[in-house]
Amino acid sequence: MRAERDEERAASAAEGSRSRRFPPVTRDTARPEGSGRAVPGAVSTPARQWPMLSVLTATAAGLLATAMGHPRIGCLVIGVALIAAGALRRVLPSVGMLAVRSRFTDMVTYGLLGVAITLLALVMEPKPWLNVPFLETAVRFTVR
Repeated sequence: MRAERDEERAASAAEGSRSRRFPPVTRDTARPEGSGRAVPGAVSTPARQWPMLSVLTATAAGLLATAMGHPRIGCLVIGVALIAAGALRRVLPSVGMLAVRSRFTDMVTYGLLGVAITLLALVMEPKPWLNVPFLETAVRFTVR
C-alpha cells in the first residue's frame, strides 16, 4: 500500500513538473495560521487554549455585569477584553483558537471593536464619563 502511494506521488511530481495546471484532486491542505496550540500538546485542552478562554471569560463577566443592571461597567469590560485579545494576538507567537484570520487582520478587528465598545460605554447616558461635543448636535438632528 505504501509503495503504491510513493509511486503515485512520484508520478504526480513528474507530471506536475511538466504541466503548469493544478492537480485535479487536492491531496493536502495548508494548516491555518491559528491551528497551532498556545501550549504544547502534553497539557490539557483548556490550558492549551488559555488566550481564548481568558477573553471569553472576561466577555462573559461583562455580559453578566450588563444583565445585573450595570451596562456601563459591562460594556467597558467587554471592550477591554477585545483590546486585550488584540494585544495577545500581537504579543504571543501562538494563541490557539484566538487566531481566526491573519495576525494583522485579527489585531485590527479586535482593536477597533474593543475601542468602539469602550467609547460607547464612556459616552453612555445618563451622566456620560466622556463628553463629546459634536454628539449632542448629531443626536439633535437625527433623533429629535
